[in-house]
Amino acid sequence: MKPKMGRPTDNPKNNNTRIRMSDEDVKMLEYCVEHTGKSKSDIIRAGIKEVYNKLKGE
Repeated sequence: MKPKMGRPTDNPKNNNTRIRMSDEDVKMLEYCVEHTGKSKSDIIRAGIKEVYNKLKGE
């Protein structure tokens, strides 16, 4: 049997991370999702990139 294939990508997301969030954190994330149309994952990745760039001095 052939394994199920998704869309091909140049940047596969093979890693999972679980986090615990307060109710307030969840509300802020949902607000961002509703107002940007992006996924929760995209919002979280953008936050990680923002902090990383600040630390690297960009």
